[in-house]
Amino acid sequence: MENCLFCKITKKELPAETIYEDKNILVFKDIHPKAPVHFLVVPKKHIESINYLEPIDKELMGELLLVAKKIAQDKKLKGYKLVINTGREGGQLIDHLHIHLLGGKPIQMP
Repeated sequence: MENCLFCKITKKELPAETIYEDKNILVFKDIHPKAPVHFLVVPKKHIESINYLEPIDKELMGELLLVAKKIAQDKKLKGYKLVINTGREGGQLIDHLHIHLLGGKPIQMP
């Protein structure tokens, strides 16, 4: 998408503190962290939200979860929380599917 913030970050048109990158996924630090560790796990393919997933995206979703697990292990997190917000009422602020990886302290449900 032309004006998508996360698309611009994945294309290196905007800066981000990258934690991990492969051909399908970029992980970077959230600029407004809600925990000591707060990363965003983002597919490079633009998908607006969970509501826009197609059957073809099944493998990509599995990759996102496995990358989140790898990052949590690499950072030696004792526990962590993965959050996917969907739609404005669900707390989604950027219209590009992403997983919040939060850790570094006990994380409670809101």
